[in-house]
Amino acid sequence: MTSDLSKVTIQGFRRDNGRVGVRNHVLILPLDDISNAACEAVANNIKGTMAIPHAYGRLQFGEDLDIHFRTIIGTGANPNVAAVVVIGIEPGWTKKIVDGIALTGKPVVGFSIEQNGDLKTIMNASRAAKDMVHYASEIQREECSITELWISTKCGESDTTTGLGSCPTVGNMYDKLLPLGIYGCFGETSEITGAEHICQERAINKDVGERWYKMWKAYQDDVIFAHQTDNLSDSQPTKGNIEGGLTTIEEKALGNLEKIGRTSKFIDILEPAEAPKSGKGLYFMDSSSAAAECVTLMAAGGYVLHTFPTGQGNVIGNPIVPVIKITANPRTIRTMSEHVDVDVSGILRRDMTIDQAGDELIEMIRRTSNGRNTASEALGHREFSMTKLYRSA
Repeated sequence: MTSDLSKVTIQGFRRDNGRVGVRNHVLILPLDDISNAACEAVANNIKGTMAIPHAYGRLQFGEDLDIHFRTIIGTGANPNVAAVVVIGIEPGWTKKIVDGIALTGKPVVGFSIEQNGDLKTIMNASRAAKDMVHYASEIQREECSITELWISTKCGESDTTTGLGSCPTVGNMYDKLLPLGIYGCFGETSEITGAEHICQERAINKDVGERWYKMWKAYQDDVIFAHQTDNLSDSQPTKGNIEGGLTTIEEKALGNLEKIGRTSKFIDILEPAEAPKSGKGLYFMDSSSAAAECVTLMAAGGYVLHTFPTGQGNVIGNPIVPVIKITANPRTIRTMSEHVDVDVSGILRRDMTIDQAGDELIEMIRRTSNGRNTASEALGHREFSMTKLYRSA
């Protein structure tokens, strides 16, 4: 790979709206939980399609409903998706999803089960899905700049090696690629606790920093402290974090922030599943620290690759976005090597620098963009978890 990263190219899928994807999925997308069976039946009928079942979509309201729509529309709109069949129980909300995805210019069609039943809906949707598979299968990869990628990150099953090795590896990647024009994203709002003053200082200016702190404080007051039982609801740090040597949330937060490197600053704040609107750069997404939820939200925000530093070993994947696993833990390499894409354990042995590790990750990003299956893809991990704010009506 050339030392001039601005000249590095990938083989991606150029979409009608100009975005570059690295996968070419045809989705059968349920609007709501009771449409899952029909979607899975269509995916079973038509090879080359993928259904994404989920648990929600009925009697949600207010901000909770807004996040639901953003997540479903954003999933279908992601550049890794070539075409979409939407199935819902009733036509109104189904059309809202279809219309939102259609803004990207990609083929999308919706079917409602009411007054049709499963069998007729499955038949009609299967015919449409077959046509979309033909369409998608003729789309060719083309040469694109690596600087056109949107790359998100979160860490999981963290331990002491995460903050020392795998998170700084991601940070080094961002320090090298963000100045060239990529879009980046980090989040995990609760996991910044104890390092919030440092994160606020990494904002591009005072206004963004103050808005970020207000958002972080609201998460603490309205979510964590409003419902906690003991020490961040007994979940932060997790039991795996503690086993790996992270005994306080402050230790975890300081390692977490290593993912944004030494020079990168975030330029704006995103709501869960929101697409960036302030141009190229690094964004913070207000998101859960739960792996499947966070990756789902960032994929819905439009990010096409996810970098995932882990210590103890996390098996998370995603249906539409390749998740690249990075670890610096020698034990994880020995016991869970099938889940690891980038081994940076050499950092701890002092035979690899963080700069070299960053280059290794960029090379894996290039290879993954060109079609290499990640470990989670090869193992069939398709975790998709909707974020729900409160009880349904």
